[in-house]
Amino acid sequence: MQIQWYPGHMTKARRAMQEDMRLIDLVIEITDARIPLASRNPDIDELAKGKGRIILLNKADLADDGLNERWASYFSKQGIHTLAVNARTGMGLKKIQPLVQEACREKIERDRRRGILNRPVRAMVVGIPNVGKSTFINSFAGKACTKTGNKPGVTKGNQWIRLNRTLELLDTPGILWPKFEEERVGLLLAFIGSVNDAILNSEELAAELVHFLSRRYPGCIEKRYGFSMENISDSGYGVLEEIARARSCLLKGNVLDTKKAAGFLLDDFRGGKLGKITLEIPPEDVR
Repeated sequence: MQIQWYPGHMTKARRAMQEDMRLIDLVIEITDARIPLASRNPDIDELAKGKGRIILLNKADLADDGLNERWASYFSKQGIHTLAVNARTGMGLKKIQPLVQEACREKIERDRRRGILNRPVRAMVVGIPNVGKSTFINSFAGKACTKTGNKPGVTKGNQWIRLNRTLELLDTPGILWPKFEEERVGLLLAFIGSVNDAILNSEELAAELVHFLSRRYPGCIEKRYGFSMENISDSGYGVLEEIARARSCLLKGNVLDTKKAAGFLLDDFRGGKLGKITLEIPPEDVR
């Protein structure tokens, strides 16, 4: 599948982000713990040069616990403070404030030497669509500061949010990059819902997900839907047909509704009903 998606408002958002970088001390980047590398916008590294950095592996409850630790180690080795969190439940959020102070320690000490005391750290919150950025801000702030949604493109403009005397957040719209360098990246983003489902072929996408899951987490599909894949051809569509049978997804004439089955599979994966799954391994771990 060739997947590209870059709505016009994202070009404007990137320009605004570039201009706002001069106002902030720290960049808090929200990623999806299931695809920590593919869910990062590579533009951020260039835009955020010279700023304090924190990466939050959000939706960590849906990801493989062991790989959460390995990804945190991977980013930490690059000098980026990293923490696994669940913005929806608040898991890990109490550790962020001390992490902010650590990430901006040099800036805070520099201000102190200049006689500037108690100036709040200004942090820009960035992330691609649908990684839970707005949910994180609302949960971290303890109140509904931003709109949230389970589809990309909910946040349309920048807004400042004062959390306390030591920290202010700048919320930005989620932005992708104009062209995915690898087909794999587009697929992974589509799997987690960061690409608008309306432009995708759900059956083709679900068939690709079957191949990913069969390689990395064999048995998770069989356990969820209660059938054996032993005699199924090496075709994602063959598995979709079995899911359709298991969930009684039928069209007129008892024809299997593989499109509806594809929707079941994608929703179950995104909701964590197939188990704790991470689709990427840190590059240093690849053999």
